[in-house]
Amino acid sequence: MTRAEWDPRTLPDLSGMSYLVTGATRGLGYFACEQLAAAGAQVLLTGRNPNRLAAAKAAVKRSHPDAAIETLLLDTSNMGSVRAAAATARARGRLDGLLLNAGVVHPPKQREVVGGHELVFATNVLGHFALAGELLKPLAAARGRMVWVGSMSTSIWTHVPTDPELVEGYTPWRAYVQSKAATTALALEADRRLRAHGVPVQSLVAHPGFSTSGRTRGVRGVNEPSRLKRFVDNLQAPLTQSKEQGAWALVRALVDPLADGGEMYGPSRVAKGEPRVATPARRTRRSDLGADLWRACETATHVRWPFDRARRAAS
Repeated sequence: MTRAEWDPRTLPDLSGMSYLVTGATRGLGYFACEQLAAAGAQVLLTGRNPNRLAAAKAAVKRSHPDAAIETLLLDTSNMGSVRAAAATARARGRLDGLLLNAGVVHPPKQREVVGGHELVFATNVLGHFALAGELLKPLAAARGRMVWVGSMSTSIWTHVPTDPELVEGYTPWRAYVQSKAATTALALEADRRLRAHGVPVQSLVAHPGFSTSGRTRGVRGVNEPSRLKRFVDNLQAPLTQSKEQGAWALVRALVDPLADGGEMYGPSRVAKGEPRVATPARRTRRSDLGADLWRACETATHVRWPFDRARRAAS
């Protein structure tokens, strides 16, 4: 297979492979799970709400009755939940890939704090940093891959996040874009550190373009947009795509055997299209930014990635 031959509708056989997806009860996370399961993978769906987890699992099973699907409670804004979920995932054995998808897409109008941290940064960034660190050993043992979810909005981001938790100057838009810029910078920093420590785990980033629920097929208990939502979203059809299509870039970054650590994947026409290699926003590629954010995440989460132990786990 060459890069040009990748078909998001016909994935490689993933039988025997195991993946954990955060934020799997809705949107991109759900459709990524569905695509992985259809290719034969074992998939661990995670989310905050047990009823929504059950609905998501049932929906995958309706489409793919033989799918190997399990569920796990995980709230990425809560460090206790992250540690508990990571312990359960480690106990379940093999882990080939980690899709760090969960996130606050529509931030609150006013700054909110959870566990001592700004809500959007805690959910989109800190929880995933901690989870990836907690699961580094099983990923290394399987010579696996982690994929962080960015956003095309970072291309117009101009702020340097000297205040990543936005103690001053909070706005919903800034909270979202800054969190996605941080996610991208951390994905690239993780790749640098994994290589430097000789840990056989790849860190990549992917973005879904402009994907909307109103242009996505209905799935009972998962995606049930109103008629008004469908009407409004279809007015934007030239610039948007479905959540199913948005998940293509995330899944390719996770399973394409030719993908490499430090790469980014996104739609071919930026906002929509089939997945291909993309270029992270210039500011997110700065190694000093990645290092600063790494230290901030270590301090906030009290998690240090076990590089040496992970390297030994892979040997």
